[in-house]
Amino acid sequence: MIRVLIVDDQALVRDGFRMILELDDEIEVVGEAEDGKAALAAVAKLRPDLVLMDIRMPGLDGLETTRRLMLQPDPPKVLVLTTYDADEYVYDAMKAGASGFLLKDVRKGQLVRAVRTVAAGDSLLDSGITKRLIERFLGRSRLPPDGEALIRQLSTREMEVLKLIAAGLTNAEIAERLVLGESTVKTHVARILAKLDLRDRVQAVVLAYESGIVQPGS
Repeated sequence: MIRVLIVDDQALVRDGFRMILELDDEIEVVGEAEDGKAALAAVAKLRPDLVLMDIRMPGLDGLETTRRLMLQPDPPKVLVLTTYDADEYVYDAMKAGASGFLLKDVRKGQLVRAVRTVAAGDSLLDSGITKRLIERFLGRSRLPPDGEALIRQLSTREMEVLKLIAAGLTNAEIAERLVLGESTVKTHVARILAKLDLRDRVQAVVLAYESGIVQPGS
């Protein structure tokens, strides 16, 4: 069972998402919160697997709430919601530690699939949007001082896999491209994240661009 907390300042939105998600036998909505402060308290009490997080809320917004959640031990996955395709908000959410993002006008089936995808440990990435975001905001961040040393730990194969992750390919697509088994690709991805001290594929994409492993426009 996937335990979900819905965070949005609009009760009507929360009700709508709850109705959609509770139609799935493997998803349980364990609670709701109307702002970031309430969300932090609810996460501490309810221990959800995944938080559906609105970006723009009064008081503590979704970005700062996500940052604070990621500082906690064993934080939940965060799937960010926004009412429009706001590049800066989405980029900041990726940097904060969110594992994916959705527009609030998402279709019912897409919402359920997104929750399942992120809860399973995968990231929800749209390759076109992701590339545009990284390329637009690349100059605002720099690779940490120890980043170069971490990257040098990657094997040639792991570097190939990282580049394909940055291109937005799934494990199955990477396996097909490199003529590998999907389980082998999963192992490479896990090792990449461990060596680079990253939470998930979203952060791997950001690092790949910031380090110059993948060039904007490539």
